[in-house]
Amino acid sequence: MFKKEVVVDGRGHLLGRLASIVAKELLAGQHITVVRCDEINVTGHMALNRIKYMTYLRKRMNTNPKRGPFHFKAPSMMLLKAVRGMVPRKTPIGQAALDRLKAFDGVPHPYDTKKKMVIPDALRVLKLGPTRKYTVLGELAAKIGWKHKELIDKLENKRKERAKAWYQGKLDKQEAKVQAADRIKDGPLAGVLQNLEALGH
Repeated sequence: MFKKEVVVDGRGHLLGRLASIVAKELLAGQHITVVRCDEINVTGHMALNRIKYMTYLRKRMNTNPKRGPFHFKAPSMMLLKAVRGMVPRKTPIGQAALDRLKAFDGVPHPYDTKKKMVIPDALRVLKLGPTRKYTVLGELAAKIGWKHKELIDKLENKRKERAKAWYQGKLDKQEAKVQAADRIKDGPLAGVLQNLEALGH
């Protein structure tokens, strides 16, 4: 069965707004993949958010902590848990909706070559005042025990270098096409080209 997958670039989005919009789309049947979850933003100062999350990490079941609650430290899992709380996850509809969601830290293959979308209603620059404090989810995760931030940053730098080289190659090809067209117009085939344009070819 054909399915259309939407790839969302999480950079610069607010966590709660992004999660609510993604939850609605999942329940409507859309397949969504969120990349660069480590660059999602959370409102509030880093110190305050760290205190809140450390308090949250201490919550556990007194009689048998192995039963939960389970706390995730990876930014992608933080997003998944936020979305999970916004869908009826204990029903078949909610479980099917969560199966349509994928979240990644960084941009793994093959999503590095796919078109990525943004959600204007969840962008920090549009929905948060310019003087308001905010926290990057990857930095918060690193302070509470996430151990892969340096690896993700290293892989992201390599991906950006590849993307820059590809884009420069694309610009060079476009420039070469323009120069070739100019040479044809000014060359000995100019009259033939004009006749073809007059005939509608």
